[in-house]
Amino acid sequence: MARTTDIQKAAGVLRAGGLVALPTETVYGLGANAEDPAAVRRIFEVKGRPPSHPLIVHIGDAERLDDWVEDVPKTARLLAERFWPGPLTLVLRRGPRVPLEATGGLETVAVRVPDHPVALELLSAFGGGVTAPSANRFGSVSPTTADHVRAELGDAVDFVLDGGACHVGVESTIVDVTGDAPGILRPGGVTREDLEAVLGSPVAVPATSTVRVPGQHPSHYAPRARVVLVDPERVVAEAEQARAEGHRMGVLLPPSFTDAPAGAHAVVAVPESMAAYARGLYGALRELDQQGCDLIVASLPEQEGLGLAIANRLRRAAGPRPA
Repeated sequence: MARTTDIQKAAGVLRAGGLVALPTETVYGLGANAEDPAAVRRIFEVKGRPPSHPLIVHIGDAERLDDWVEDVPKTARLLAERFWPGPLTLVLRRGPRVPLEATGGLETVAVRVPDHPVALELLSAFGGGVTAPSANRFGSVSPTTADHVRAELGDAVDFVLDGGACHVGVESTIVDVTGDAPGILRPGGVTREDLEAVLGSPVAVPATSTVRVPGQHPSHYAPRARVVLVDPERVVAEAEQARAEGHRMGVLLPPSFTDAPAGAHAVVAVPESMAAYARGLYGALRELDQQGCDLIVASLPEQEGLGLAIANRLRRAAGPRPA
């Protein structure tokens, strides 16, 4: 776990234009000074991320929101008051402190306050905003431990701030509050039901959006192994077909199953709790990769609560791979 000296060192790296891998409650982020265009560009270089793909600016508390954005509507104030610090990102009009490098050239910016003591201490010590997408190569499985970051990015990161395992395990929910009604652009750690309870009205999850945000790429959160999604009752049949085709097959075994499909090379049992499933999802995908699987059979959970975020990640993981 990070010590005070580690946090001070990380803050110094940020001030010098370096990159720091930092823990949040969702996943580990690859952070840079949000007001330093050169440092922000280096994030894209290290990740291999398209420069048109926006980043999230992390700030220390909700009172600093006006320092970074323009035109904060009442809905945004209400959501920030209820869910910050926490796994909720708000899309608002960009303020002059935010360089276009951090927004993918857009006039909107995604902002949140992370709910992790080490991240908040770092933001306080640094005194500014930190742009931080997930600390992994673009499109691959997000890291939920410091060891995941070290294994994937190695010396490309100037300093890794170890804050233990992330307790949410999937990225933040991104909500666009620039229009007439808020809409979820990426399901995540705050559920649609939670948002609707606070707002007192339905919140849409549009299939497409003109606002670019993290996690919209057709293939994202993906392990090396190909992911095949099926209905729960089709898990055994799909696994048997994969075995017959000669695959080293891994299975994310649904909670209702007591026995693994015959011939499975590796199996990870999915917990009944959606919170536990979300927390362990990326670790499970990494484990199946490490076991040498070339195909992973997974079923989608019910798309309510955190199940919506898990289903979103699995769909992206199963998305079309680059040629």
